[in-house]
Amino acid sequence: MSDNAMVFAPLPQLTVTVERTEDAPELHLHAGGQGFWQARMICALGVPVTFCATVGCGEVGQVLASRLETEGLDLKLIRRDTDSGWYVHDRHDGERVVVAEHAGSALGRHERDELHTLALAEGLRAGLCVLSGPADPSLVPADTYARLGADLQRNGTPIAADLAGEDLDAVLQAKPMFVKVSDEQLDEDGLADQDDEDALVAAAQQLRARGAENVVVSRAEKPAIAILTDGCYRVHVPDLSVRDPRGAGDSMTAGVVAVLAGGGDLLDAIRTGAAAGTLNITRHGLGSGRADAIAELVKHVELEPLEQS
Repeated sequence: MSDNAMVFAPLPQLTVTVERTEDAPELHLHAGGQGFWQARMICALGVPVTFCATVGCGEVGQVLASRLETEGLDLKLIRRDTDSGWYVHDRHDGERVVVAEHAGSALGRHERDELHTLALAEGLRAGLCVLSGPADPSLVPADTYARLGADLQRNGTPIAADLAGEDLDAVLQAKPMFVKVSDEQLDEDGLADQDDEDALVAAAQQLRARGAENVVVSRAEKPAIAILTDGCYRVHVPDLSVRDPRGAGDSMTAGVVAVLAGGGDLLDAIRTGAAAGTLNITRHGLGSGRADAIAELVKHVELEPLEQS
């Protein structure tokens, strides 16, 4: 089995950000979306990434494809007749204001079939596959994740997932090796009160009972909870200055996947994921970081055994 990772990112987006500076405004155009941010961090950690996605044929899709081509990923793209999603943000004084946004259009039946075939072929060559979601879950049917996850798992490629709601319910049927969820997502799905640690632990244990082998619950500034095959832990990270809190969970997932894709130790993977997520909040640019800095932060991540009632 290869030590590379395949990232399934059905609908990446083009992101446009206006930065307000003292001298003059700056305009930044980047690829974006959960799967892309995860892929970029996995790649930053030295693990080759195959990126399976769709992009539109219009102006937005053309620019998005050109930005993806600069990221060092092995791109496997399917072109769509409809255009890709996008958003425009104005960022100043530490605040992010949404100017306009469009999540994109739903994947059609033929597009779903083509993307499934592509991701299956590439996934069977990978050491681990990450199933990520679109900006708007309604654009990709939940059974997309159940179908692809099951086909990969049954044929020897383990999967990881960072999903919520119906998508999470669907992927649990495929018995993923690793699932990352946030406390906010568990709260929104009615599975646990995000301010109740015992309830979050119980919800993570329920996810394991429903098929997930290992579960991590991210909790913003609070220690993450890891419910693993060999025990339960609070994950303590070093206290660093925050530039942009968004994307920490995606970077955490990426750090875990980067270690597991090469057959690494599970606890090392959790520490690396925690370090990657922590570094991400110190930077502008989601899913960005340096492998050497993450390696140093790993030394400061503590896994505290969690006593269960």
